[in-house]
Amino acid sequence: MSARRFSDPALDERALDDATADESTAVRTTADDRRPAAPEASGGEQGEQPTPFTWGGFLGGVAVVLALGIGVRVLTENVPVWTRGTPFGPLAATIEFPIYAILLGLVGNVVVSASGLRDRLASGFRTEFFIKTGLVLLGASINVAVIVRAAGPAVAQAVLLISAVFLFTWWVAGKLGVEERLRALLSTAVSICGVSAAIAAAGAVKAKKEDLAYTASLVIIFALPSIFLLPWLAGVLGLSPAVTGAWIGGNIDTTAAVTAAGTLAGEQPLQIASIVKVTQNALLGVAAIALTLYFTYKVDRTEGAARPSAGVLWQRFPKFVLGFLAASIVATIFSSVVPAASAKPAIGVANDLRTWFLILAFVSIGLEFKASSLKRFGWRPIATFGAATVANLVFGLILALLLFSSFTF
Repeated sequence: MSARRFSDPALDERALDDATADESTAVRTTADDRRPAAPEASGGEQGEQPTPFTWGGFLGGVAVVLALGIGVRVLTENVPVWTRGTPFGPLAATIEFPIYAILLGLVGNVVVSASGLRDRLASGFRTEFFIKTGLVLLGASINVAVIVRAAGPAVAQAVLLISAVFLFTWWVAGKLGVEERLRALLSTAVSICGVSAAIAAAGAVKAKKEDLAYTASLVIIFALPSIFLLPWLAGVLGLSPAVTGAWIGGNIDTTAAVTAAGTLAGEQPLQIASIVKVTQNALLGVAAIALTLYFTYKVDRTEGAARPSAGVLWQRFPKFVLGFLAASIVATIFSSVVPAASAKPAIGVANDLRTWFLILAFVSIGLEFKASSLKRFGWRPIATFGAATVANLVFGLILALLLFSSFTF
């Protein structure tokens, strides 16, 4: 059970608090700092002074994150066991670690805020570092050879579906007046691979952490019902195993939820669903590059300003994406030259480490959350995500029928 549950590449890049800085100014990232940067006491809002950095506060913050992370792992592994045979048991078996992580992070947030320690400990809530490291490790689970072998219908579906859903979501968000950076996160998340894609988009467009946390919450809220809904609908519609798998893999936004839904649908649908989802995950880098170009040369370029240089573009590009791609290539080569009996445990270790880093990232999101930051989010982003999800289901089913109806195992 834990292997399936902890396969989800999910959540948050510590938002770039200098999101409103002029494009000619170098973007400060965690990797560039000689010591951990002290987050602003306001959580990134303008007009408030940053909390002075202290090593004691930093280490204390990291200790809080680690303690809550261990609690998340305990709950994820044991709640389904503890509730087995109860009315809550079936639901508990579907709850994934991001939910526990964010909830415990929020509880920890209340405790440290009530004690007056939140601002002092905030420098240890290293969301950006945890999530970037987790995503680089995610690359180790994506074998390029698998994508190449499924290059036909899987790649065609991924490209067509991502393009159609992204453009549809972008259009709806624009019509509803959703802010540009949140618009980019919503469009990328619903069209590619959920939270991981939103993270890449957040780095490319310099989104605030509130935007990313909000988008991640929408992804989880919409993904959980899909685990049960899509396999049931596939049965009602009489879809073949290949079409069922392609529909599940192309529409559910998180890898763990895809795995869960594919398992419910059967072994053959699970195989196709995994290949389609892996293909979508591999397009993370393409999305990040495209968004970096768009926001650098259009959205953030002030009128009359000089054309941004290649150096500015490089500063804004989320470099962890390169690590993600490099890890995928290395893992592919490793798996091809090392016997499976030795390769699988090694990849498993990388996947487990990835899970830990993502848990710590999600806990940090909860710890950094401020309710006041959600005031500017109204019904429009929810309406956008809901409309895009419906469009994704329709487009995905059409493409799955066109590309996988003749597929045989």
